[in-house]
Amino acid sequence: MSVMDAKEFRELSAAELKQKLRDVRDELFKLKLRASSSPLENPARIRRLRREVAIGETVRTEFLRKQASSGVERTP
Repeated sequence: MSVMDAKEFRELSAAELKQKLRDVRDELFKLKLRASSSPLENPARIRRLRREVAIGETVRTEFLRKQASSGVERTP
């Protein structure tokens, strides 16, 4: 499974993005739990999942800032 890039995250709706981040975080948690008890077959997967969470959070923040700036008009 490859890491989603920012473009793929931006194509998701707000609800889908939230769900995707929840799923990735859950997978990361389970993987870290397994790593603590036994060696992983692919330990680099942890790094890829962390990166995916970071990219997703960045896109989420961009989305929230875009909503905030378009909803508020500035007065001179």
